[in-house]
Amino acid sequence: MEKELYPDEIKDLYITVDGVRYARIPVKTHVIKFGDDIADVVYQYTHDKLQDGDWLFVSEKSVACTQKDRAIPLKDIKPSKLATFLSRFVTKTPHGIGLGMPETMHYALKECGTLRILIAAGCGAIGKLLHKKGWFYIVAGRKAAAIDGPTPNTIPPYNQYVVLGPKDPDGVAKKIAEKTGHPTFIVDINDLGGNILGSSDKSIDNNLIVKILKDNPLGQNRESTPIGIIRNG
Repeated sequence: MEKELYPDEIKDLYITVDGVRYARIPVKTHVIKFGDDIADVVYQYTHDKLQDGDWLFVSEKSVACTQKDRAIPLKDIKPSKLATFLSRFVTKTPHGIGLGMPETMHYALKECGTLRILIAAGCGAIGKLLHKKGWFYIVAGRKAAAIDGPTPNTIPPYNQYVVLGPKDPDGVAKKIAEKTGHPTFIVDINDLGGNILGSSDKSIDNNLIVKILKDNPLGQNRESTPIGIIRNG
């Protein structure tokens, strides 16, 4: 049981935040796809592992992949000239391509609006001149930040997809919480930071969840662990 609960890929099982020790337990699943019911998937893989007081967190990408038109094959995307131009100015990192390719920028323009992305690009350019990072995404907003492009380590078939942020993440979190009986958070966490996109329990501080998950315990590569459990102690 211990090997199943604590796979080798986890960076560190425990973290201490504000004097409280938490365990972060990644949970392996099958490759989640459109047609899966995310609440059923979470229940299937966690119901025999959960203890009283546990919280659940689920990657936003796994939620989006179950929803219609949120995971788009690269072959079906024809980026605009503006998207191709703007993508050249986005910094690519080993942790994710973000909007640094025409296909992902194309969907940022669709999701956020051309004017907002143009303003964000201008702010990002000013930020670079002032050696300030992150101004583009501050202005573009979470919808832009949640767009994922394929990387060499992305699990197939999503190494040939653009994945958008999930629809109604609060509603999805509540549905999972109702199914499992545990507070649930839909999270966008990577090796550079993160956000909480959806929460079933507004009494729990989202900033606390970000602190607990700040080192991305689900991993950034092919761990196949889109679900996690947070346990006090």
